[in-house]
Amino acid sequence: MRQMNMSTLQSTARSGMKSLLVLVLMLVIGISCVGKRITKANVDEVAEGMSKKQVESILGPPTSIDNQDFLIMKKTTYVYREGKDVVTIVFKDDKVQAKDSTLSE
Repeated sequence: MRQMNMSTLQSTARSGMKSLLVLVLMLVIGISCVGKRITKANVDEVAEGMSKKQVESILGPPTSIDNQDFLIMKKTTYVYREGKDVVTIVFKDDKVQAKDSTLSE
């Protein structure tokens, strides 16, 4: 009985270590992918008329957000910064109106 309990404990420990290893790998891969979302190709996918949710699905959450409510419209500016590169997406009434980028080819 004692040997069966020890065997079960060892099996559970191995299973736990495997699960931990998988989680660590997923975290490392996830973190490394975050920095690669701000690419010229991704910015080129952002089109006039897209919603904030659509833009965030392509570029991820912005580094900063500036909201301005005017009497006749709402203007929101998303800014993405990565090193020296800056991407600015301007929304008018929650739809992409303009974009600008310092990304090079």
